[in-house]
Amino acid sequence: MVYTIRIDRYCMYSDELYNFKRPKECEPMYRIGIDVGGTFTDVTLLNSETGAYYTYKLSSTLHDQSEAIANGTKETLALYGVPVEQLEYFGHGTTVATNMIIERKGAKTALITTKGFRDLLEIGRQTRPSLYDIMEDKPETLVRRALRREVDERTMADGTILRKVNRDEVLRVLSQLKEKGVESLAVCFLFSFLNPENERIVEQCIKETWPEVYCSVSSTILPEFREFERLSTTVINSYLGPRMKMYIHHLQDRIRQVGVRVEPYITQSNGGVMSISSTIQTPVQTALSGPSAGVMGAVYVAKAAGFLDIITYDMGGTSTDVSLVKDGIAEYTTKRKVCGLPSGVPMIDVHAVGAGGGSIAHIDNAGALKVGPESAGANPGPVAYNLGNEQPVVTDANLVLGRINPHYVLGGRLKIDAQLSRAAMKKQIADPMGLSVEAAAQGVISVVNSNMARAIRVITVEKGHNPSDFTLVAYGGAGPLHAVHLAQEMGIHTVLIPPAPGALCALGLLTADIKKSYVKTALIPYDQATPEQINQAVLPLMEEGSRWLASENVPEQRRQFHNVAEMRYVGQNYELQVEIPAGLVDQADLDRMKEDFFRAHEMNYGYYNPNAPVQFVNFRSEAIGQVQKPRLAELTGHMETPSGAVIDHRDVYFEESGLVRCPVYDRSKFGRCPRVDGPCIVEQMDSTTVIPPNTWFEVDIHGNLIVNAFGDGKGGDEA
Repeated sequence: MVYTIRIDRYCMYSDELYNFKRPKECEPMYRIGIDVGGTFTDVTLLNSETGAYYTYKLSSTLHDQSEAIANGTKETLALYGVPVEQLEYFGHGTTVATNMIIERKGAKTALITTKGFRDLLEIGRQTRPSLYDIMEDKPETLVRRALRREVDERTMADGTILRKVNRDEVLRVLSQLKEKGVESLAVCFLFSFLNPENERIVEQCIKETWPEVYCSVSSTILPEFREFERLSTTVINSYLGPRMKMYIHHLQDRIRQVGVRVEPYITQSNGGVMSISSTIQTPVQTALSGPSAGVMGAVYVAKAAGFLDIITYDMGGTSTDVSLVKDGIAEYTTKRKVCGLPSGVPMIDVHAVGAGGGSIAHIDNAGALKVGPESAGANPGPVAYNLGNEQPVVTDANLVLGRINPHYVLGGRLKIDAQLSRAAMKKQIADPMGLSVEAAAQGVISVVNSNMARAIRVITVEKGHNPSDFTLVAYGGAGPLHAVHLAQEMGIHTVLIPPAPGALCALGLLTADIKKSYVKTALIPYDQATPEQINQAVLPLMEEGSRWLASENVPEQRRQFHNVAEMRYVGQNYELQVEIPAGLVDQADLDRMKEDFFRAHEMNYGYYNPNAPVQFVNFRSEAIGQVQKPRLAELTGHMETPSGAVIDHRDVYFEESGLVRCPVYDRSKFGRCPRVDGPCIVEQMDSTTVIPPNTWFEVDIHGNLIVNAFGDGKGGDEA
């Protein structure tokens, strides 16, 4: 089945609420962002002048994502009467890289490494995926052993060359690999981050004798210490390279056929975007681009609403992603795994848990109710879809409780049967546990909410943050269904529901800056460090970043740099990041960095020792090309009471009050509204928001629902 969904005018608000004109007289320019998901491809078209945006959905074409992208572009422009010539920006978030790793459908890759280190890729850190499950398999390596080759070279720990690589040996290895039909090469030598000379010799041999093969060298991809993480990241890049290059070329061809003349920008895992040429060179940067686009969209919408300290909460059909944003800046990490494989590239620190609308509820062997991580996905989906699934899922539980329209979703385009959900909940959960059907469904909701609450605690409490100091920004198709109850469980007072929660990732694509990170390892004891040493480490990174920004056609006035040092106590295995000024560092800056390290250590670990020796480990510089941020459109219509938006009344079950007759509002009919009391349900094309008893919400100037989760008049952390 193929569903095409039109979401009108800034997420279904009526025309009279906007000062919007069709692009006939003034011909404004537009920006388009397209995010590909497992079920739907979301398209957001934004008027660069007015800030009004329009959202469109169509089924994803997972055999070739570029097909849905081209169709979505063409259909969206036609639907809103926008000539393709008026597109000034094209942003794209893709799951191609992630899917390739999950499905192990990347290129046939070979590895060339230092003699004696052939099996490092498999040995890794000698850690198991599950500490207490000795039978669980480690993730399958991306390069089979027969394609891992060694050469007799050696760089020492101080960067000196003990044995220079032998060109004849390299040429023999390349000839052997060529005969085996290798499509991609990864080169990673010991200590090459200190001295890349031997890797560059191999790279030159490859260019001279095998120029058509895709090649990644670790001193370019990730020039920092810890050989296993550097090796893994380099291999991932080579594994993705050829297929990503093919996909990018398909994407270019398809959108050109539609008439798009601007070059697309691709979202990275760090929340920024980069050109297609940079994407082809470092596809590992896109491995987790989907969640990062959502975070950037949430940051943008929340800032416009006056909230800087937020927790992003994205609940989809299979999983929930949460991330913490402090002072309007998302937290980053370089210690993330991609499908179980270490990757050292900077990523937005998103914590995922197997809890989504399709998570299956079941009773385990001990008689306890469990929800997930197994998911029914989009096909067969919930029992209510009547596509063959007999196990109730979270969506079925919400249907039993009356929280979702019992007859259809997606604005009527997908018919469902809530009675099927009720029958499955009774048979599979309620009867075996001796509960009413409503109590069983509420149990499912409580369990999945607890799973998501644990995820939020990981990014807040476990890192020294109080959740009540933050605003919860809920998005994804299922996020608004659970957001307020989840906020109550976490002590969060304010919840923000964006106008188009199901398509926020696509909006995030239109607000992301151009970014690329550079790193240099320099193990410097703090007591011996001088401002000159810090500057010598950081300034070359900034110069390299400036050259890259120039290649991305970013004018000098829009270039920025964000510099950090990674510091640790001597002997520790993990570092903490502290800020470095973008200009020249002086002694006062150096003193401040140590104090910042102490504060960061206390926040993360609960203590700090001012007398223990501290050292610098890595220096990072993020080159940023600032994209002009569009101004979001403002609602001009006002409503004294919400009665004009009521479309139905429905019996809804709440744990705190039982069955309650609730008004059901059509979100597209809301103007600015000062206060709407719960309990009630707010329906829209791409999501449903549940407002429990003793809570209330208001509609702000940008169309966000600002929910007071405790009904006590307290707000969130407003700027």
